[in-house]
Amino acid sequence: MNVEDIYNKEFIDFEYSFALTSICSRYLRSMDEQMGRDILLAIIDNWEKVEQGTKKIWIDLLDSAGFYPYLKVYDSNDIKDLGQEIRTYYHESSNIGNITLHREQKILLDYLENNKNLVVSAPTSFGKSLLIEEVVASSKYKNIVIIQPTLALIHETFKKLVKYNNTYNIVVTTSQEAENNENNIFILTAERVIEFNNLPKIDFVIIDEFYKLSSKRDDERSDILNMAANLLINKHRAQFYLLGPNITNISPGFAEKYNAIFYKTNYSLVNNDIIDLYTKYKKELNSPGKIKFKENLLFELLFNLKEEQTIIYCSSPNRVMSLSIKFLDYLMQKGKVENEEDLELIEWINENLTPQWTYNKLLKYKIGVHNGAIIKHLNESVVDYFNNQELNYLFCTSTLIEGVNTTAKNVVIFDNIKGGKEIDYFDFSNIKGRSGRFMKHILGKVYLFNEIPSNNDVIIDIPFFDQVEASDEVIISLEKDSIKKEQTERYNNLVETLGDYFEVVKNNNISVNGQLKIIKEIEGNLADHQTLICWEGIPTYKQLSYILELGWDNLLKPGETTLPMTKGKLVFMTNNFGVKDGFIDSIRSEYIYQSKQTANKNKNKEQILDLAILNTMQVYRHWLKYKVPKWLNVIDKLQREVCHKNGLKPGNYKIFASLLENENVSGNLAHLIDLGVPSSAIKKIERFIPKDLPINHVLKFIRDEKVLNESSLLNYEKKKIQNLISFT
Repeated sequence: MNVEDIYNKEFIDFEYSFALTSICSRYLRSMDEQMGRDILLAIIDNWEKVEQGTKKIWIDLLDSAGFYPYLKVYDSNDIKDLGQEIRTYYHESSNIGNITLHREQKILLDYLENNKNLVVSAPTSFGKSLLIEEVVASSKYKNIVIIQPTLALIHETFKKLVKYNNTYNIVVTTSQEAENNENNIFILTAERVIEFNNLPKIDFVIIDEFYKLSSKRDDERSDILNMAANLLINKHRAQFYLLGPNITNISPGFAEKYNAIFYKTNYSLVNNDIIDLYTKYKKELNSPGKIKFKENLLFELLFNLKEEQTIIYCSSPNRVMSLSIKFLDYLMQKGKVENEEDLELIEWINENLTPQWTYNKLLKYKIGVHNGAIIKHLNESVVDYFNNQELNYLFCTSTLIEGVNTTAKNVVIFDNIKGGKEIDYFDFSNIKGRSGRFMKHILGKVYLFNEIPSNNDVIIDIPFFDQVEASDEVIISLEKDSIKKEQTERYNNLVETLGDYFEVVKNNNISVNGQLKIIKEIEGNLADHQTLICWEGIPTYKQLSYILELGWDNLLKPGETTLPMTKGKLVFMTNNFGVKDGFIDSIRSEYIYQSKQTANKNKNKEQILDLAILNTMQVYRHWLKYKVPKWLNVIDKLQREVCHKNGLKPGNYKIFASLLENENVSGNLAHLIDLGVPSSAIKKIERFIPKDLPINHVLKFIRDEKVLNESSLLNYEKKKIQNLISFT
């Protein structure tokens, strides 16, 4: 059975439709139920073509397949089948208004309501996140933790759940406090779960993208996620719901120990149509002129898809920028550009960066770019523009693929590289799953420019449980009585080696060996370098250099990629941002530096500027807002222990670390950055907001005191804050 035949029909007449219902029904009752669902979805997508006399049979098949959300939309019969009505009513949410669950969502919800722990592997389009809202809307749990892998997903989850702020105090950052006498929802990264002071007893924990627990998925944050999971599952004894896509199985024994159900399904309410361009053009794509051919093939495809929205997966931030610019050049040379868009983000870029950035030009012609280097609120705005159909194309890396919801009909997998390695079938399936969207694009199309990777089983190890692949950092975070026999000697050796520093090293949740080396360095140089160690507030250049060199030499993971960053450059840029608040100065310095590099001798000024901006943003996001504050806080705690042992007054690096992480804004306003507000907007209004105003009252104060009337705010900045206020 070829589903494509259904799409090719101009009219699905009685005879063909009736025969197809029989085929579909047979599949739905067989081992190949997926084929039956594929036929059913194709019929729904072509509903206006279906002969009226057969529609009632298709409605019955929707019921049979458990497609109750579609059943409510497509069943227009005046005379209802009583059994069908009962089943549809049974699948309606009792917690969320106007929501109907499909068959498998209802199964999972029943497990959760019966206090079962769940580990779910399901497609992107399954609707796993709807069950998160069901848990919250039920008001069954006093304190809930939702662990998201990125700040973008924290913001997205906040927007979905903020409607429950009359029932729950919603916490998104460690600077907020839990309400002891109220219900709390903590929407945090794993790092913030560990760092959160006075976390109350947690009743329910949700870990999104739980495959990141695995030590084998090459995720540098695996250790910290294991520590957070261990804290909540073992110490808080919280009920849990772990969700992710395309997983074959989990560590043996995990489900049994925690009375959990591992639920694997391929159930989906959308179809994916694979268009294999690689096989079709294999000879050309492997020829000496393959790069030019591949790019032209892409550009022609994108132009032909101009009436539909398309996501294009690329291997790296630089690749995203260069390919999107080449595509725009192609459109201009062919005279195929549409009218310019006048997006408010462009005005913000003009004021805060430079009008010369090619990113602006791309936006004007409905081309967006999204990658892990670009600053957060820009990425979020581009996704919003795309979802609102103000952009036609979105060139992206895996940062978009791994969890940001989009509404693309088409996905182009142009590159087969992720993080310098070929993508495996798991990554391929994740990217593929971004095509199509429930109720919007029932058929998503996936265009392949490379071979499909081998379909290998993906078994997710859980290091805090099985301990076989657990790092020293995970091992020492475990309770002694939970250490398995095979790891007892290793644990005891770590306790003995760390001695008096065991607690501080454990609580820092970073390289044990690296911390030991830093302790020895500080102990050995305390007399000679006391002024370089025992500083507080804003450091001098020498003090900053000394501390960051300790971090660089000892806290990077083995084999971790640092290029184009260097030790000296990191000190210079940290000083530029932290002491001078100099984003523009840093771009200017990077532009001068890149202009002198022989590798860039064939680039024009515009290309070098694009590179300088991208590099500066990458440093800003990856190093200055994440790694450097982490190192400062770790070394701060270590030097305190050493100084106290030696009777000296320790330094205090916390102020400087916070200043970097919070982009120089007041502490009670820093959470607005995590919620997508640019720091430029916060700095314009912070003088109107009391510094001692509790974080949870900030948005209400801005609304009630009409703070947004401040004339210096750009429309883009106002809308970013207004959107948050409207949610609350």
